[in-house]
Amino acid sequence: MDAKKLLEESSQYLMNTYNRFPIVLRKGRGMKVWSSDGKEYLDFVGGIAVNCLGHCHPKVVVAIQKQAQRLIHVSNYYHIEPQIKLAKLLVENSFADKAFFCNSGAEANEAAIKLARRYFREHVGVNRFEIITAINSFHGRTIATLSATGQAKFKAGFEPLVPGFKHVDFDDIDAVDRAITKETCAVLMEPIQGEGGVKIPDPDYLRDLREVCDRHGILLILDEVQTGMGRTGKLFAYEHFGIKPDIVTLAKGLGGGVPIGAMLATDKVASGFQPGTHASTFGGNPLVCAAAVVTLEVLIEDGFILDQCRRMGKYFKKRLEEMKKEFPSVIADVRGMGLLIGMELIRDGAPIVKTCMDRGLLINCTAGNILRFMPPLIVTEKEIDHLIDVLEQTLDHI
Repeated sequence: MDAKKLLEESSQYLMNTYNRFPIVLRKGRGMKVWSSDGKEYLDFVGGIAVNCLGHCHPKVVVAIQKQAQRLIHVSNYYHIEPQIKLAKLLVENSFADKAFFCNSGAEANEAAIKLARRYFREHVGVNRFEIITAINSFHGRTIATLSATGQAKFKAGFEPLVPGFKHVDFDDIDAVDRAITKETCAVLMEPIQGEGGVKIPDPDYLRDLREVCDRHGILLILDEVQTGMGRTGKLFAYEHFGIKPDIVTLAKGLGGGVPIGAMLATDKVASGFQPGTHASTFGGNPLVCAAAVVTLEVLIEDGFILDQCRRMGKYFKKRLEEMKKEFPSVIADVRGMGLLIGMELIRDGAPIVKTCMDRGLLINCTAGNILRFMPPLIVTEKEIDHLIDVLEQTLDHI
């Protein structure tokens, strides 16, 4: 079917929930994708930080193929071998003692919200339900995670929202301290605000959060849906700050392209869940866990990937900083960690994204004027240089 017909049928049959670009992507390998009309694109969106090993990584593809021939799905009424392997890998390489699997980042955050509330009610004996989150945060699109999210534009039209959430300024430890009451059970924060504009806190912020939570006897939940799985140059972003959270949520890069989410917790906090208190029909099924096991094994065992992320992140930021000097009337700031990088513009970023796409480069704009780069962790200097060339050509003509 040709591209025009596909676009017509997309408009006819799909709900209008996305401002989609008028291309149909059909194939991907590594850093590249191809549309239905055969045009090649260099992908610096990576499925929104999902394709951490690139498109169709051979080991992930083979793992999916083999598992699909063996067992695709069974209920969590039974033990699932790939799920057990994945939980072991995550626990042995993190702060956590236990894992829970679901299908997305929103579901992982939903589980974390429920666990925090349940833990205090059942194991501390007090009804502490309030959770403090940040202005400009993004935690998902379920009603609860939407309520936790600190951006009004995502909430419009969905009121009334779930009570029990307070929003304070990001990177302001005093604001968190002031917001805590006898009803507070947790603080929920992204180590780096991704959807909120790639905002990176002061190096002491997460350490101070840990201290404040300990002092008040509440839980620290870190939303690592976007920052986890090597995105910042370490397996988890919290490792940069020398702390251990009580709960971490994951998704995006965890499955190397397949939909899976996870919530990790200490034994103490995980005791808040018992059989029947939380569940997911598809969560942690054999197929997605087989893909996630291989993805995690590559990230952990092949130290080159995380090293590549750190090196390419530094190189990428250096090239963007040089561009900032070249276009001071267009670029206000460059910031990021590893391969989660934002370039703040002094103008709307949407036309730049569209022009780059026309020139065979896929990039993303968030918060209206932040170009957000989330390429696969396998990106090379040559590919970064190509992006810089295309961006320079684009900015030369705006």
